[in-house]
Amino acid sequence: MKSVFTLISFLIFQTCISSGSKPIDHNEPLWSPPQATQKGLKKAYFASGCFWCVEAIYESVAGVHEAYSGYSGGETKNPNYNQIGTGRTGHAEAVEVLYDPSVVSFGTLVQVFFGSHDPTTPNRQGPDRGSQYRSVAFYNDANEREIIQNYIALLVEKEVFSNEIVTEVKPLEKFYYAEDYHQNYERLNPNNPYVQQVSIPRLRRFQKSYPELLKKEKH
Repeated sequence: MKSVFTLISFLIFQTCISSGSKPIDHNEPLWSPPQATQKGLKKAYFASGCFWCVEAIYESVAGVHEAYSGYSGGETKNPNYNQIGTGRTGHAEAVEVLYDPSVVSFGTLVQVFFGSHDPTTPNRQGPDRGSQYRSVAFYNDANEREIIQNYIALLVEKEVFSNEIVTEVKPLEKFYYAEDYHQNYERLNPNNPYVQQVSIPRLRRFQKSYPELLKKEKH
């Protein structure tokens, strides 16, 4: 009985890094997104824990064309997943959100950000711990920074969270795309224990809380 309990605990509490890491191939080329038509689309950047979860959440939102997993907020150039896992690169697991501003606003994407994770846990999200899992809202210009700061002020005023919001608000300096096997990881790996026990439940909690923001096929 003890061995069965230990196995179940191991499956449930696997972290994003232990579930997706693989040996480093130093000859593996850097991944870049498909050169799809992006006319009229804008980009937003957020970090709120394992990027497999965050990517799936944003891709369920109406007006979001695509979301890509990557790394941002640190100093290391061209980091790989194994380096990120050490917590010493300064980067957080982040997503690039490609969206249509005529359908969904940046302000709504900020609402999705704060409504889909706990912004009060420093260097942690769910079972994942380390600075690479910290909460960061990146901005491209002064207008986006103001939108983020005003929304945080609103959350504080309405006492939405019982603990202090520790989300970093930082300018987007550089976004590095993660390796190809991380892109659409949740959709392509539905039987992965972490995806089943952490990613999918997190996505469903968001969808239940914000049905009005979902794409019709996801509703």
